[in-house]
Amino acid sequence: MKLQTKYFGEIDYELSETITFPTGLFGFDDEHSFLLLPFDGSGENLLCLQSTGTPALAFVVMDPFSLCPNYTPALRKAELQLFGVEDIQKLCFYVMCAVKQPVSASTVNLKCPLVIHPGTREARQIIMETERYGMRHSLAEFASREEASTC
Repeated sequence: MKLQTKYFGEIDYELSETITFPTGLFGFDDEHSFLLLPFDGSGENLLCLQSTGTPALAFVVMDPFSLCPNYTPALRKAELQLFGVEDIQKLCFYVMCAVKQPVSASTVNLKCPLVIHPGTREARQIIMETERYGMRHSLAEFASREEASTC
C-alpha cells in the first residue's frame, strides 16, 4: 500500500506493519491505525508514529530507555490483561515527544507511555498511576548520563 506521510514523503507499507490502537490516542479517539517509522540516524530511538488514516497526523516518539535507562513503567493487572500478557517485559514502550526550538526545550511524556504488544501489534496509551514520572520532562534533563540514570 502507498501512504503520503508527514515527514517521509510517499512510502510503501504492508498492512501487517500497522499498529492498532483500539481506543485511539488521547485527543485522537478516531485514529486507530499507525506506522512506526524510524528517523534516519536515530538508531531507532527516535521514531515517527504516522497515522495511516490522516497523512498530516504524525507524532514524534522516543524510546524512553534510551533517555532514562532506569525508566520503570508500571501497568495495572487489568492493563496487562488487555494485552493478554502477565509479564510487562513482553511489551514495548515509547513516549511522546513535543518538539520545540531549541530542541533541548522539547519535552517527553514519561507518565503516559505508548504500550505496544509486538506479537499482536495492538497498542494503547496508558496513564500510569505513579507520581514518579510527569507529562513534561525536558530533554535537557537527560543531557548528562548521570542525570538520566537517576530518573
